[in-house]
Amino acid sequence: MAALIGVTGPNSRLPLAWWATRLSLWLAGGHGIRLTPANMYRHKRERLQGLIIGGGDDIDAALYGADTGRAPADPERDAFEIELIEHALNTNLPLLGICRGAQLINVVLGGSLHADIRPLRQHTSNRRTPLPRKTAVGCGAGRLERIMQQPRWRINSLHHQAVDRIGTGLAVVAEDLDGFVQAIEMTSNHYLLGVQWHPEYLPYLACQRRLFQNLVHAAAHSSPESLYD
Repeated sequence: MAALIGVTGPNSRLPLAWWATRLSLWLAGGHGIRLTPANMYRHKRERLQGLIIGGGDDIDAALYGADTGRAPADPERDAFEIELIEHALNTNLPLLGICRGAQLINVVLGGSLHADIRPLRQHTSNRRTPLPRKTAVGCGAGRLERIMQQPRWRINSLHHQAVDRIGTGLAVVAEDLDGFVQAIEMTSNHYLLGVQWHPEYLPYLACQRRLFQNLVHAAAHSSPESLYD
């Protein structure tokens, strides 16, 4: 039976990221279910083997002690996903954060964010694109570089925020050409990985597919966990 992996997202909007993530999980041999603040009750007894915290709106700046952010926040989603991240941390559920998801994992673990990196860039463009027009460089160690099987790889960019101060128990495992954090992972044996780009939009690249393949593999070997007791 395919490993069951929850994929979080907002209540509204056309869920393109969800469909792309679901396809990526299916290609990797897993099965995704969409989790939102509005539909969570229907899935509260689902026994997940893995969890993806997806991309979306900015995180409420108050959660990491910064001034009010420049874009609309979604406090209901923040609270919902924080609860799921804490559940994954407490149960060692395999966890992948994508873009906003990676940032929120960092915040939950006591880290902070750059509220807007656009004026700080020097070597790379601020252009937002789902195409692999930028470069991530591995930091030479950790789970991610073994997954990618290469020291640098092409990525897309749909964000204007990034990890600043790293959270407790996390390590930076990739940066972009401006030195902004592009990936984090847990230093313990817990399968926890956060990437700043959107691999779900890059299934035609083998190294990006491996991110989902490795998550599905870890999930298949983890004990199913109910979302709530």
